[in-house]
Amino acid sequence: MTDITYLNNQFLIAMPGLFDPHFFHTVTYLCQHNQEGALGIVINRPTGMKLQDIFEQMNIKSDLDWVLNTPIFSGGPVQQERGFVIHSPCQQQWDSSIATAENIMLTSSRDILEAIAQGTGPEHFLIALGYAGWSSGQLEKEITENAWLNTPCGEAILYETPVNLRWNAAASQLGIDINRLTTPAGHG
Repeated sequence: MTDITYLNNQFLIAMPGLFDPHFFHTVTYLCQHNQEGALGIVINRPTGMKLQDIFEQMNIKSDLDWVLNTPIFSGGPVQQERGFVIHSPCQQQWDSSIATAENIMLTSSRDILEAIAQGTGPEHFLIALGYAGWSSGQLEKEITENAWLNTPCGEAILYETPVNLRWNAAASQLGIDINRLTTPAGHG
């Protein structure tokens, strides 16, 4: 039996040849990876929506401009109506929250949005609609097919790096200029 290394708390970096429109040039934060499959949130695909749009739909009030203008990301093609918050830990406990790493949590309950609206939520956060999911063995197969690179999560990339630079920044953690990689050519 082979020992499998799970990629929890890693970034999945789409290889340049991955042309699936859901994942082209994306960086996905892997929240959970085990024998049953994997769940990740794409962190560099803004939807064009702002948190103000979500608050209006959920009837949450806020007068904090920096909060209202927070971008909402497309976390992946699965359950795009469901919201997820990747965030730094804080003193407050949330209704539906799991630790994905020592310094990173994933929460999907309304209470965290209410706290963010009041400025009492976590210091760092990223909000996404939907997620990326892989069935048992699917992600491992895609990695062997050269669809993804992986590297440990860098919190600066997750929360602070400008969105348009995250794909390159994640790859540079591996010492790779991803723009110099070429897609394999088929010569029969």
